[in-house]
This record gives sequence, C-alpha cells and structure tokens, in this order.
Amino acid sequence: MTQTAKALLIMCAAVLISLQTAHAQGCIVARSNGQAGGPESEGGYLMPGEWNIGIGYRHQFSFRHFVGDVEQTYRIQQGTQVMNKINLENFSATYQATPRFSFTVDVPLLLASRRAHNSPYTTTAQGIGDTTFSAQGWLWNPKENTRGNVQFGLGISLPTGKDNVQNVVDSFNGKGPQTVTVDYSIQPGSGGYGILFQWVSYKNVGPAQLYFNGSYVATPQNTNHVLRSANALASNPLTAYNSISDQYLLEAGIAYPIRRVRGLTATFGPRDEGVPARDLIGKSEGFRRPGFAISLEPGFQYARNRNVFSFSIGRAIYRDRTRSVADVATGGHGDAAFADWVWLGSYSFRFGGRHGSQRL
Repeated sequence: MTQTAKALLIMCAAVLISLQTAHAQGCIVARSNGQAGGPESEGGYLMPGEWNIGIGYRHQFSFRHFVGDVEQTYRIQQGTQVMNKINLENFSATYQATPRFSFTVDVPLLLASRRAHNSPYTTTAQGIGDTTFSAQGWLWNPKENTRGNVQFGLGISLPTGKDNVQNVVDSFNGKGPQTVTVDYSIQPGSGGYGILFQWVSYKNVGPAQLYFNGSYVATPQNTNHVLRSANALASNPLTAYNSISDQYLLEAGIAYPIRRVRGLTATFGPRDEGVPARDLIGKSEGFRRPGFAISLEPGFQYARNRNVFSFSIGRAIYRDRTRSVADVATGGHGDAAFADWVWLGSYSFRFGGRHGSQRL
C-alpha cells in the first residue's frame, strides 16, 4: 500500500462516547468528538501489542433557540437567549490485542458554562465525565482487506462524572447568595450507566475513501434523581428530575489525499448527532431536551510517522428540537439552544507492538 493511501483512511475511527459521551448541541447534551476515516491514515492497522493514545477536543457556543425546526429569533431580539459554552477534552487509549480485536478506555474532561442573557449570574461546571470501556473487532481479516473493512464495537459507560454540580450565586434580588443546581446540559456526568454500540466502515475508491461511522449510547435507567431546582416538584412533577437519555452520532463522507503534501488528507461530509425523545431500553421520563443537529464538516488530517493530527469545523445546516415524553403528556413543546459551529481537533500517536513499525 502506498504512503498516499496510508495517509487516507482515518475517517472511521470509533466514536468513543465519553462522559455521557454522546451527542447533539447546546442545551441538548453534547459529549462526543468523533473522528473521520479508517485505519490506514494512522499509518495502517494497529499491530498486535501496539497502543494508540489520543487526545480530542471539542468546542461549541450555543445561543440560537429552536422549537421543532423553527428558530425563535425573538429570543435574541429580546435578549432572553440562553448561552452554553462547551469545552470537552477526551483522553483515550487503545490496545490492539490481536490483528482483529482491540480494547479502548476513554476518559472525558468537561469545562462548561451557561447563562441566560438577562440573568445576573453565570453557572459553571467542570470535571471528569463518564468513563467508557469498549472492545472492537474488524469483521474481515485486516491482512486480507486493506482497501475496505467494517469494525463493530460494544462497550459500557460508567457514571464516574458528577451529575449534581451546584453553584453558589447571587441573583441580586435581595435574598443574598443562593445555591442552585446547574442545568443538565453542562453537568459532567449523566448519573447512569450506558451501553455503547459503535461501528466503523470504510471503502477505498481510487485515490479517495468513502466512510460511514456510527455510535449509540443506550441508557436503561430512567431519571438520575437529582432535583432540577428547589421548587421543581411543586411546579411540575413530570420534569422535576433529569432524564438519563440515549444519545447518538452519525458521520459519513469522503477523504481525499493532497498529493503535493505527503500525509495530508482533506475530508468532507455530513454529521448528525442528537438525543432521541424515547430511549431504546427502559422508560424515558423526567426532563430532557430531545433533538438533533445536522452539520457539514470540512476538515483535514495530517499523518507523519506514528503521529496523526486532525481538525474539522461542523457548520449546522438543520436543527430540530423534538417533543419529549413530558411535552407530549402536557401538550407543550419546549425549546433548546443550538450552536452554529462545532470545532473539533485531535492528536494521536502509537507505540509498541511485536512487529515494530511494520504495516499490514
């Protein structure tokens, strides 16, 4: 396989859903980075005994409110929009046990803030999120399939992140400092366990590569038993506690090598991430903001020796805040704030292996 082809395939690396590692934007939980390509852009398939260490980063700023797919432009005009800033780092380690099977651990670190434009205070949260452990396997033998393959993964998300972060704030209403529980969209953890399903697929077509990745976190538990506010039970028992929600991420597109720069690959494709209104397993009660955002995501990747750098920007082209179970029960339709842009970057390097730097 040529060096150009080897710099081509990373667009399908497993989407490690860390923290409540999953998806969507703004007031909807945003917890995943995702990557693009197959194994070859990382210098080839990992060899048995090799490690791949990665650091991912995600940033977004949400402020545009939607009910369904209709933007509530009056919120910005009146200065009542809610603004979320999310900075998420993911630290991952993958060990290749055999030519086909590997194991991964992913630990997220979240730093986030939330403020209503007309509010006198800003709430913040930071800390380790929900840790993910997963096992992955290639469907076909990597030694015989260097131009296309499919990988499936199964894992578990553990509730290692706090889901009840509180801030002491002064609302300047004459009551002095008050303790408030921050919104669930900036909580580091979900408060529950999750089952991770993921896949990675790629196919080389001439010098280019087509890819399609996906991941889904199923959360069998219902609510996390954290009161949203002191008067939440009195105001609406249906939404007094936060729902532990499923999350998903889908990515597809094309990667194409830039021939004049060895190891450089341009990538482009759609990205769809969201929170469903109803979970795959168990009940879907409590408070949640279901919805999804579809973005177009141009980017690039640069592979040199055993190092891979990647960067991409997702531009939202469609956003939809769907109705939750509580919305349907009450006949309402809540809103959610979405971001215009999602900034993604990552760096990974590999080491070890029983076969040195040999590639399949």
